[in-house]
Formats: sequence, C-alpha cells, structure tokens
Amino acid sequence: MTTSPDPVNPAHITRSIPVRGLTLAVTEAGPADGPLTVLLHGFPETRRSWKRQIGPLADAGLRVVAPDQRGYGESSRPGDLAAYHLDRLAGDVIGLADAFGQERLRLVGHDWGGLVAWWAAARFPDRIDRVAILNAPHPDVFGAYARRHPSQALRSFYVGFFQLPGLPEALLRAGDCAALKRALTASSRPGTFGPDDLAAYSAAWRRPGAITAMLNWYRALRLPREPAPGPIRPPVLVLWGERDTALERGLAAESLRLCAQGAVRYVPEATHWLQHEEPEAVNDALIGFLTAEIRAAPSDQV
Repeated sequence: MTTSPDPVNPAHITRSIPVRGLTLAVTEAGPADGPLTVLLHGFPETRRSWKRQIGPLADAGLRVVAPDQRGYGESSRPGDLAAYHLDRLAGDVIGLADAFGQERLRLVGHDWGGLVAWWAAARFPDRIDRVAILNAPHPDVFGAYARRHPSQALRSFYVGFFQLPGLPEALLRAGDCAALKRALTASSRPGTFGPDDLAAYSAAWRRPGAITAMLNWYRALRLPREPAPGPIRPPVLVLWGERDTALERGLAAESLRLCAQGAVRYVPEATHWLQHEEPEAVNDALIGFLTAEIRAAPSDQV
C-alpha cells in the first residue's frame, strides 16, 4: 500500500485503502495508538474540507483519518444509484474502522458528512464513542421540519432540481464548474475559499463521473429507508453556524431531540462553512469534546 505526503500539509500522509469493495483515498495524521477519529466532508467538497482541523486534532492525540467519501475526489465512484443509499454510506464508516483494525471510533461530519455521521451513530452505536456534527440535521428530522417550515423548504429547492436527469450535471460542469465555485463563495464569508481551494475542488469535480456521483447522494434520498431504530446513544456535540443560507438553526434543536446525550453550540458569525471560517473555535470545541475521556483518564485512575 503506497503512501505519499499530503499536498496540503506534507507532514500528513495520504493513501488509498480498500473498504467493502471500494477504494477510499484518505489523509492520515496523529499517533498510531490514538483514538481513531474519522472526519467526513460534505457536498461539494473533498477531504480538503478539513485542512484546518487535521493537524490540531492530531496534535491533541487523536489518530485522524479524513477520507474522500465514495463518489468524491480520488475515491471510487460506483455507478448505480443504490450505492449511495444512506445505509451504504454509513457502512463505509464502519468499513473504514475495520480497515484500520479498530473496533471503535469517533466521528466528525459536516453537511452530508454530518448526515452520514448521524446515521452511522444511529445504526452502529456500539462501534462509535462520540459524534460531532457541523451544520447537518439528523436524517429523520429534515423532511418533517421542512414541511412545517416553508422557509426551509424554499432554502432546499436545489434538492428537487438535483433529481432531474442530466440537466444538473450540464449546469454544474459549465464554465469550469462555475456554478459550484459560486455556490461556495456566495454562501460563505469573503475570502473563505481562496484560489487554491477552488482550483483543487474544480480539479476533483472534473474527474470522469464525479459530478454525477456527487448528485447521486441527493438522488438516493428517494430510495426507501427505515427510520432510525431509536435515539442516538453516543454523546453528540452539534456546532452550528447561524448564518447558514441553506439550513435553518431550528434543525439543530430538532435533531437534538433524537439524542440520548446531546448539546449544541451556535456560532453566530459563521455560515454553513464554519470549520473554514472559525477554525480556532471549531478546533477548540472538537478537541474538548473528542478528547474528554483521554484527558480525564489520569484523574480517574487516582
């Protein structure tokens, strides 16, 4: 298995790992004996989404693994729609832990990565120690919330558009993926996504089949899915940028109702892209939450 330096940070390594019949490209950092902590990006990003978090979390003693999720970046892109069912996406998380020889892991997810993290925690609670969610609702909450709140339904119009065959691909590919670049820059604080970020993302989007695979995450939402078997059992921390133009803050509170142990921290000045815009605040919150048991261990043994 070949490893190479991460182009974003040469101190980190990248490699491709077989996971349940697919190959997932990952960036790794941190001590080999640290708690496995998986960072899940959202649409339309790649594992580059976590470039400001990987180093600090690794320095805090966590074994950090940030994959390009299936369909994205350098990872495999299955062609069938069912391959993007939420059950399969959550299964990738457990498959990744198995590939690293770890029974348990900690999860951090943003946007679609947050939905996957919610669902993995719901379906595999005995494999997951704790979950941090950044601007992503529990999958069982969104539909009912949007029906009760027309303002959220309006914000989510693009989900319906993405169901159309062919047309969304043509729009998103046009002008060197200009619409996707604009989706990032127009919904974030000025300067959040620099030229290097946009160039790296557009290179990922131009890979054969990439945009269709990314859209299939949305299209697979129409496939039948059983609701979560019960409340989320692992501890949950929700971080929510209040200036999110796509998702209302009420979704955070609704999602917490489905948690046995949960807390939310709102970030008033942040948009949907809070890990980019407020990295120090996000890193401090994540480190405090994800390493609580590590830091408590010495005093617990006294």
